[in-house]
Amino acid sequence: MEGLKIVVVGGFGVGKTTMVRSVSEIRPLNTEETMTQAGLGIDDNGGVADKTTTTVAFDFGRISLSEQLVLYLFGAPGQERFWFLWDRLFSGTLGAVVLVDTRRLEDSWYAIDRLEHHGTPFIVARNNFPGPQHGLDDVRDALTLSPDVPLIECDARERDSAKHVLITLVNHLYALSSARETAS
Repeated sequence: MEGLKIVVVGGFGVGKTTMVRSVSEIRPLNTEETMTQAGLGIDDNGGVADKTTTTVAFDFGRISLSEQLVLYLFGAPGQERFWFLWDRLFSGTLGAVVLVDTRRLEDSWYAIDRLEHHGTPFIVARNNFPGPQHGLDDVRDALTLSPDVPLIECDARERDSAKHVLITLVNHLYALSSARETAS
């Protein structure tokens, strides 16, 4: 059996754990812990004040694509104090999803920077939270995304929507691979 690794990254509270949960065929492993007073002044929960738990290591889910092929999903922790884990999570990664919340777009910069630094292909998915939404073109401009980086919308709570995000990433990876083969 061959395993393919995908990482879901983004800022604190953007829905990474929710996405892994909604699409995994197994009960996901998660390292969510109750937020405590110890995080006050360290973690910025602006825009997500109702959040009561946080990922402290990673989330893990699985999707069987065939009898021989399995997709492993890793959700990275979003707070800055856990970013040191990201480089390890990126090791062996086929590609990544950067999940963004338009209420906190600035929290997406680190994820995009680290993926570009590692040369990891990625797509960006705007998680549709309640409230005013910025259009995809506005998000692309705000994040200064290259036109060749796919940018889509999603609802991380919905299985079909999360699947669409992963299919978009796989299609992007396939297109990149085909382009490299053609150039060779």
